[in-house]
Amino acid sequence: MPVICSELIIAAPPQLCFDAARSIDLHMESTSRTGERAIAGVMSGWIELGESVTWEAVHFGIKQRLTAKITEMNKPHYFVDEMVSGAFKRFRHEHEFIPVGQNQTRMLDTFDYTSPLGILGKIADWLFLEAYMARFLLERNLYLKQVAERQFKQTEEEA
Repeated sequence: MPVICSELIIAAPPQLCFDAARSIDLHMESTSRTGERAIAGVMSGWIELGESVTWEAVHFGIKQRLTAKITEMNKPHYFVDEMVSGAFKRFRHEHEFIPVGQNQTRMLDTFDYTSPLGILGKIADWLFLEAYMARFLLERNLYLKQVAERQFKQTEEEA
């Protein structure tokens, strides 16, 4: 079962980064190349503890649906979403936001998953799936970094 970890420093306060990461609208923007869209549950705005969202997207040329639920939250430092149903056997996605200096945040992202289909899933992980998921998550996180930094810069200029 692969565990994908990434870390980014974002020039914005933790609350702004936290809100960006749980924004349904920003999620759809950041994953537009796969056509990812919310089709059930929370479909816009910020997702909260105990709430779920069903995503529809095209991965590997196949339209897929996945439902995730927010199972833990400590605003503005941490939240976890876990798969309720979808293509994986299971996943747990942890998002952590640690203040590091004045108006900077270390964003830690940990995606722990198990592919379906036993040994075939493990082979898929090794051949392509783990690398695909790492790229997918990094692209999304870089997009969130860009948006949070732009928003923070705008608020600083307006002040």
